[in-house]
Order: sequence, then C-alpha cells, then structure tokens
Amino acid sequence: MIKVKVSLRPIVSKINLPTVMKTAILPGDSVERLFIATQVGEIFYIGNGDIRTFLDIRPLVIKLGTSEPGVSRGGYDERGLVGLAFHPEFYYNGLFYLHYSVAGTQGPGALSEHFKPNPCDPRTLNLRWVNRETQYDHIDTVEEWILQSNGQPRKRRTLLHLRRPFFNHNGVNSLNFSPETGKLILTTGDGGSGYDPFNLSQDDMEIAGKIIEIDVAKHTFIHDPPVVTRFNELPAPIQETLTVIAKGVRNIPGISFQRYYNSYIKYVGNVGQDLVESIFSFVHYKPIPVTQLIQASMMNSELDQEGFINFGWRGWEGAFPTSFIRGCSANPTLDEKTIAYYDEAIKTSVRRIQPLTSYYHKDPRPDKFGGTALTGVQSYIGNQIPHLTGSVLFTDLARNEGDGSRVKGVLAYARVRADCKLNDFSVIETDYNFGSQSAYFVSLGSNLDQTRLYLGVYSSMKVTDFNQGTVFEIVP
Repeated sequence: MIKVKVSLRPIVSKINLPTVMKTAILPGDSVERLFIATQVGEIFYIGNGDIRTFLDIRPLVIKLGTSEPGVSRGGYDERGLVGLAFHPEFYYNGLFYLHYSVAGTQGPGALSEHFKPNPCDPRTLNLRWVNRETQYDHIDTVEEWILQSNGQPRKRRTLLHLRRPFFNHNGVNSLNFSPETGKLILTTGDGGSGYDPFNLSQDDMEIAGKIIEIDVAKHTFIHDPPVVTRFNELPAPIQETLTVIAKGVRNIPGISFQRYYNSYIKYVGNVGQDLVESIFSFVHYKPIPVTQLIQASMMNSELDQEGFINFGWRGWEGAFPTSFIRGCSANPTLDEKTIAYYDEAIKTSVRRIQPLTSYYHKDPRPDKFGGTALTGVQSYIGNQIPHLTGSVLFTDLARNEGDGSRVKGVLAYARVRADCKLNDFSVIETDYNFGSQSAYFVSLGSNLDQTRLYLGVYSSMKVTDFNQGTVFEIVP
C-alpha cells in the first residue's frame, strides 16, 4: 500500500473532549457548517471563522470522572454526550438527535469487582445480570430535538431510555442516519467492564452490543418510554420502530457509509479487548425486526439469521478467538494467551463475518504500530488527497510504544479489495508538531459528502482536564 503523508490544519482549539464532528446546513443558511459535540455536553458550530454555541446540555449530562457517588475514576470516563445526528431533512424540519448519559442516574454498577473470565471456573463463564433495577451504572437516553424558528433548540421526545451495567462501552459517534434506508442508526457497546461478563452482545433480546435502526417517522406519539435493558421490555409501538442490523459488538465508534454503484459499503469498527482492533465492511445484510426477534424468543424457536451481521464478540476478538493474557512465570519476557470462551468461539465461528483489516496491540512489523483503542472510522471519497480516495480511514487513541515517551495517536487507512478478502492497512504520516504535549486521537469525522475529514485530538486521557481539545481538518 502507498505511503501517504497528510497535514493537520487546526480549526478550533481549547475545547472539551470532542466526541462527534459532522456538518449540516442550518435552516435558512446557505453554507455547510462543521458541528462539534463534546463529551461534557456542548455542541458548537463553526460560523464565519468563529465558534458559536448551538446547544449546551451540560446540566443534563451525568457528572463525568466519578463512579459511585463521590468516588473518583481518576478523570477517565466513557459516558457523556456520545451521539449527535442531523435528520436528512434537517434544513427543512430542524430535527436532530442526541445520545447521552443522564445526570443524576449514577448507580453502583452490575459487578462489585473487575471481571476476568476463568476457563477453569464455569461460574465466570455463565454470569447473569440480575437485579437490573438497582445493579446498574447509569442510564443513557436517545432523544429527538428540534431547532425552533426562533433559533432555539428544544427537546421534542425521548426515543429510548437504556439502563447500562457499567460506565464504559457506550459507543462514540453512536448516532448516524443511513443513506440507504433513511433510518436513524444507533450503535451500542456491549455494556462495558471487560470480556462482556453477561454475554449481552450475542443475546438477541439485549439492546447492548447491537447495531439498531430506528424509524423516527413511525409512532411519533410516544414521548417518554420506560427505562429498559432488553427489547422485550419496550412497549409494542416502540418495538415496531426498531430493526437490528448486527450483533456481536464490543464497542463501536459509529458506522460509515460509502456509495458503491447502486448500494453502499458499510464500515464498522469494533474496539478490541487485549489483542486486536478490527474494521469490518459489508454491503448486503438482512436486518431483523425486533418484533420477530421477540416472537422467536417467546416461542423458543431458532430464527433464520442468514444475512444478519455478527461480528463474533464475545467468542471472537476480530479474527482471533477471544483470549486473556497472563505473564509467563518461567519467562517474564513472554505472555501466555489463553482462549477465554472456547465453546462460544466454536458456536459463532461460522456465523460471524471476517474483518476487512485488523491492527494489533503488539506488532513486530517495522512499518506498523502497536495499537491501544480504535476511536474513529470514516470513508473518504474526496479527491484532495488522491491516494486516499475510496479508502476507509481509522484512528487509534495512542500508539503503544511502551517507552514512556509522550503519547501520540495514529491515523491509518485500508481499502476494500475487489475479491473481498482481508486486506492490510497502512499508517498515514501526519505532518504536525504537537510539541511537548500528548496528542490522543479521540474522534474522526467527515462532512456530508465525505470529501473532507476532521480529526479530534485531546492532550489528556481525563475528560475532567477541561479545554484540552483541538479539532483539525486533514488536508494534503
């Protein structure tokens, strides 16, 4: 693959951690503007060279950086405002959608200790999430808002209220509209902790660990749905608005669509556990209406899942059976890798799809890198950077060099092969001097027609270190 070098052009700096970057045309406006959502709950847009506030919902967002009331997490958090999407008709109807973690909903979490499976102890492989009304971490909401004619946004209704078992794996850039179906797509992580303790991602009834289509034009009369964790807990009219595209998701930085003749390539990244980060692509899929999933569950019947996308988690971490890593006592320089869920890896081995490309937490190849966590996936069809036209770009939070030097994220790209086989990736060199500061690559965004790309960078891993963010445009 061709070595590509790009420059980073700063657009705005000293903002809070940017989770979503996408463009829209405001009603009555003539220019496509870049909107930036921050994890703490602000939405800005760039207008005539200055930054303007579109919406500030910080009072509505959970207090970040804490776990149980008053207990500090050291400032690291994966909750907050993680999704923003503009209706395809936003210019005419002013509708937009938010996904965030709700203030005042902090719970104790679903497990009292950090989870790690033990193949020698079957109890650890068959845990169930019980007492869900009290044993949860927080509540997420997916809401519909409208930009009123006076220029003030207001909330119209709640689409979903989701109770989440742990603080992490809530997705990022989690709301996007499908250009194929016109429906809102919600990408949900597996609920968090590590190794998906309750196997929510493979359970058809669980909302966690799925890619879900929401028909926002259907049954718009429901305004305040109940707080749920499973599809069968939803009122029937809400069930009828939902279809499921995929399961087997661990954590996911959104979905990106690339037009391909008369259809679209869908790109999805699945954040890894300890070994590997994976980018998947698919064109054809068969979504399953939630009503069908519930019917099959009630009748205890096997549902035809041909064409239904399964990324394989928790049995598979990308192209590998999920493993946990232990130090070798006889040789401290080596690791022992043990398959965590042997039976599940076999059960899902033929049902899952293979990644388009993968990158690894440890990679001995000289032109690659050790990764940490996938934070963004976007297709690019612009021609400003011709070597990248038609490819999918992705970002990793921080290069895993292990030498203790200041941290910098990674930008890379891959392509779908004509024979649809696995492909390799290539690191993109970024020509920008971050000086002595760390530069975590936390998000990746694009404009409406995917001809421009935006990179969100933060100089701290702590969301409570405020105003450490810069948004760049990726330019030749």
